[in-house]
Amino acid sequence: MSMIFDALIDSLIDTAKLIPFLFVTYLLMEALEHHAGQKTSRILADMGKAGPLFGGLFGIVPQCGFSASAASLYSGGLISVGTMLAVFLSTSDEMLPIFISEQVALKRILLILLIKAVIGIISGLSIDAVIRHTRFRNDPKKNIHDLCTEEHADYKDSEKGGIIRAALTHTLHIVIFIFVIAFILTILVDALGAKRIAGFLNAIPVLSVFLAALIGLIPNCGASVVLTQLYLSGMMSFGAMIAGLLVGAGVGLLVLFRTNHHHPKENIRITLLLYLVGVFWGILIELSKISV
Repeated sequence: MSMIFDALIDSLIDTAKLIPFLFVTYLLMEALEHHAGQKTSRILADMGKAGPLFGGLFGIVPQCGFSASAASLYSGGLISVGTMLAVFLSTSDEMLPIFISEQVALKRILLILLIKAVIGIISGLSIDAVIRHTRFRNDPKKNIHDLCTEEHADYKDSEKGGIIRAALTHTLHIVIFIFVIAFILTILVDALGAKRIAGFLNAIPVLSVFLAALIGLIPNCGASVVLTQLYLSGMMSFGAMIAGLLVGAGVGLLVLFRTNHHHPKENIRITLLLYLVGVFWGILIELSKISV
């Protein structure tokens, strides 16, 4: 009982320390999306065959709804599957705010973002090159606009408090996730030991990549929180984390299944392709012994 109480207190303290950093980060992200979100979506829709290049670059920009917007653009037939997947693969979801709040070195953060962007670009261009016969559908009934998570306040509605209200809401939800995950990890570490957990996850590196990619597929910010925290605590390898974060497209997949609901088999194939691409790069990084 004492162990649980101590873990609860430690998790509360550790989480509380992150709140100011998370709020400032999300406030900046909201402001950026408010002023540039629609512009980046329009640019992406006009890129044609170069779409994956810009998709991979735009994906690393901290805008919460860009993966959802890419899914909408694809469902409306305005971008290729390679462009959409380039965005999905490069988007950082909750990784960036957590890295910033944990005061990870800027050079390290930028290098990880660059790796994700390069992987997104290469994968997107390769996929489009292989699937040249992909049909693009134009459905006039679909609205091409930025979508964001349901837990996100609409900053366009002044009655809801603008971007400050949105940032507070997002911060609150992420803080809850971080607290729950930190509490569980603390209990596990105290009960099993950090070395034993790390040993289990890294005993078969390839297996941990497949597992991390499965976690990344969960369309919830909690997935990237888990992956990032495991990596920062030394219990998950860099390759496994990258595999999970590549697959973690935020709410992008949810929006794809909603806006492209007339083509469920296509959505499943895209999800499987995203998973396999993430696993491929994760295994490649593991075998190359790359670490950041």
